[in-house]
Amino acid sequence: MRIAVFAGDGIGPEVTAEAVRVLQALDLPGLELVEGDVGGAAYRKHGHPLPPETLEIARSCGAILFGAVGDFSLDHLERRLRPEQAVLGLRKELGLFANLRPATVFKGLEDLTTLRPEVAAKIDLLIVRELNGDVYFGEKGTRTLDDGRRQGWDMMSYAEDEVRRIAHTGFKAAMGRSKKLCSVDKANVLETSQLWRDVVIEVAREYPEVELSHMYVDNAAMQLVKNPGQFDVIVTGNLFGDILSDQASMCVGSIGLLASASLAEGTYGLYEPIHGSAPDIAGQGLANPMATILSAAMLLRHSFGLEDQAARIEAAVGKALAQGVRGGDLGGTDGTRAIGDAVLAAL
Repeated sequence: MRIAVFAGDGIGPEVTAEAVRVLQALDLPGLELVEGDVGGAAYRKHGHPLPPETLEIARSCGAILFGAVGDFSLDHLERRLRPEQAVLGLRKELGLFANLRPATVFKGLEDLTTLRPEVAAKIDLLIVRELNGDVYFGEKGTRTLDDGRRQGWDMMSYAEDEVRRIAHTGFKAAMGRSKKLCSVDKANVLETSQLWRDVVIEVAREYPEVELSHMYVDNAAMQLVKNPGQFDVIVTGNLFGDILSDQASMCVGSIGLLASASLAEGTYGLYEPIHGSAPDIAGQGLANPMATILSAAMLLRHSFGLEDQAARIEAAVGKALAQGVRGGDLGGTDGTRAIGDAVLAAL
């Protein structure tokens, strides 16, 4: 069991270290952890946010445990050299096309969300986001119009095979849950979304047990606040998924509790917390590592088929929270190491 550990920038090394402690405490057979540099840390050391040696490590492992990238002091660099390009590069080079972001309110945290407790308590959903298409990977640029005005442009597009692939991922996820899938698009105004909807409907014929619904993205954003309990699995494109998954994180109380998996065909995946590098608190031992620890649980489940061990980690996080362990993101005072200790004690 060979796992790449890319801690990255800001609080990435701190939260990743706690997830590594949890993995090591499970006594997993043949566990081998291989560290590599990404993001701003990699740029400073190698001159690139995703150096060849890091990519070689990634390809030699069965999965990646990822921390965070981002460094404001490097925002002056040309875009291809900025820390965030490490994530986009790994997605492209490793074929990571499907992002899974579960959102569940842990028992006892209902009062910490911005929603009414009785509404928040019903949240148990999974957002399946396509990662390799849409405006993030389309042609883009800036130009000067004939009248002298500057204009920025980004092309949104999806080919039908890209939609079909992520649709299958969404339907399969729904089959393992409550067999309800909501496809989110903007088909009333975007041709890209109309093709998306048409292809999802075609794929639905292969999953007759799954109840398929469609929702425009603006309504979906409203419904996540109004009645989030109606959702089981949401499948959507790159841009909409980016926004909705972050919104869902606040519906459950904190971005510090949300894990994610970015999957390729087969079992390979990159696993990371959805929060950023938080440079304002980096190095102070204040970051909540629970999202990274939960990402490690997803890694064991999806890439190595170790359901029992994954469930054990998730139960330990739930137990620590039930015992009142709270990081600053949840209004508490427990530091990074103390939270990791509490999870380890609950394993």
